[in-house]
Amino acid sequence: MQVLMETTSGNITIELFTDTMPITAGNFLDLVQQGYYDGLHFHRVIKGFMLQGGCPYSADPNSPRAGTGGPKSGGKYTTSDGQTIVRNRGGNIPDEHPENAQFTNKVGTLSMANTGRPDSGGSQFFINTKHNDFLDWWDTRSPSAHPVFGQVIEGMDVVRTIENIRTNHSDRPKTPQQIIRCTVLE
Repeated sequence: MQVLMETTSGNITIELFTDTMPITAGNFLDLVQQGYYDGLHFHRVIKGFMLQGGCPYSADPNSPRAGTGGPKSGGKYTTSDGQTIVRNRGGNIPDEHPENAQFTNKVGTLSMANTGRPDSGGSQFFINTKHNDFLDWWDTRSPSAHPVFGQVIEGMDVVRTIENIRTNHSDRPKTPQQIIRCTVLE
């Protein structure tokens, strides 16, 4: 399944791993289909690390709450393998760490952001701009465990443009970088 992410800096096409990461990719896909990401901003950009987006408070690119929100609790979606997932406490989804799908946080991958606590992912995601293998869910060097659920297949030049935008002391782009709209392509 592919998603077109239109941004103020250009278009990014993402291949979602819906077959091997049905819970995490299915969550993102459901939110795309709801128009959830439309109008949000990349609220955290760290050159040589990643771009983070998906917080509902980032609709205002200057909101001090950007980076702290997620979808509403109670929302449901169905995964590609037929599971019904309910977003619980603060809109969170279950962690997905399948042994047969150990996708590393390499350059261009889309990964689920979380608080570091179990089952704390929701709507926030990041695009790796460096191979951040220490964030892999099976890597014990860090308590952070971030499942990869997609890959940029077109538009890495756009990712690099956003990565190189000047940021403030909070890693927020000085020139807001908006996700104008996300569309399912297939």
